[in-house]
Amino acid sequence: MTKRGPEPSDARHFHPNVVPTLQEATADLSWLRGRGYSDVAALKLVGDRFQLAKRQRHAIVRAACSNAQRDERAARCVAVDGKPVAVDGFNALLVLERAMGGGPVFVGRDGAVRDIGGVHGTYRTVEHTPAVVELLANWFDEAGAAQVEVMLDRPVSNSGKLAGLIRDTRPDWVVEVVDQVDRRLAASDAVVCTGDAWILDHAAAWTDAVGQLVASWEAWVVDLRS
Repeated sequence: MTKRGPEPSDARHFHPNVVPTLQEATADLSWLRGRGYSDVAALKLVGDRFQLAKRQRHAIVRAACSNAQRDERAARCVAVDGKPVAVDGFNALLVLERAMGGGPVFVGRDGAVRDIGGVHGTYRTVEHTPAVVELLANWFDEAGAAQVEVMLDRPVSNSGKLAGLIRDTRPDWVVEVVDQVDRRLAASDAVVCTGDAWILDHAAAWTDAVGQLVASWEAWVVDLRS
């Protein structure tokens, strides 16, 4: 794999003509979540109603959230401006690598930008990985981050190799390979850089660094907000 580009079906499943349907499906799924429906039952109901393909279902489930979640997350999205930052390493890099490789990334109802691929236990660097690290570094420098700590999931293979690449690029950053990254980030006093929904619901503050970077070039951004 040289880049994280689009899947062969993405041009059809995320064509601009299809996006209004996906936005409606995201709104319906969010409505059901807000009323306590389980994700499995709600996704099947909405996915079957709109006859969505598997990747389309992945996209709307990542993008959906209740109105309360959306509002609470928005209230905790802050500017970095001299604060320490804790980065959800794989989460941030995968979105930027996908966008730089020409694949689709998705704006959820909370405004966070997400990829629908994931690492599935194994991560491999691609041709865009060094450039993505540089982009993040420049963004945090310009935003005035007091300190940057990057956390990588220990169970994901090649996490140590990626940690070395990041340390070589930014020796001044703290780069850790740890267990339970989600819980560590949720408990952090720093501003968290992630698009992970569970972390966003628990972190004290977060930054939309990835979304702002993606918006700065002509990436394939599928906005699922209605």
